[in-house]
Amino acid sequence: MANELRIVVADDHPIFRSGLRRVIETNAQLVVVGEVGDGEAALAQIETLRPDIAVLDIDMPKMDGFSVAKEIQRKQLAVHIVFLTMHAKADLFHAAMDLGARGYILKDSAVVEVAQGLLSVAAGQHYVSAPLTVQLLNRNRYVERFKQGDAGLNGLTEYERQILRMVAHNKSSKEIADELCIQYRTVENRRTMICQKLGLHGSNALLKFALQHRSEI
Repeated sequence: MANELRIVVADDHPIFRSGLRRVIETNAQLVVVGEVGDGEAALAQIETLRPDIAVLDIDMPKMDGFSVAKEIQRKQLAVHIVFLTMHAKADLFHAAMDLGARGYILKDSAVVEVAQGLLSVAAGQHYVSAPLTVQLLNRNRYVERFKQGDAGLNGLTEYERQILRMVAHNKSSKEIADELCIQYRTVENRRTMICQKLGLHGSNALLKFALQHRSEI
């Protein structure tokens, strides 16, 4: 079909991924050309298959969805990004949008939303699940606040400050995860968001910042 939309799906749960593929392909215009279970494989398939849209889970092994999106940006790959996730928090949503995402779909509504969401994104629109519509409407306000500098230390949530304080004490992501009783990947995602808010780049940039501003955190 000449106007078919080519999709790569990346999610580390094979049963969910398989079900999602069946739902997507109920629409004759949508074709899943690749299906993978981790971020590294997702990036490789995006580079090789050149799909129109990449559907990425945020929490994945090897590379999370945000890391894949960063590589897509760095390599200037012509693919629309749609995040499919269980996370409905505003900070994760804005972090996804900052990475150029065109869609943000919650997993609990994916069965009824994903096909329409992909078609909307392909048509040049943004698509977000209904519970996040307010966040999308407030997006301009968030971006303006970020430009004005409120996204420095004052822009961090208390939870993010807590993680930054632990980084300042030279704790690894695993140690932070164990102490806060959360998943390792959750800590990595939070560290990524903190870096985005602070405009930090590089593998040790967050640690250097935390040490330099330890008394202010």
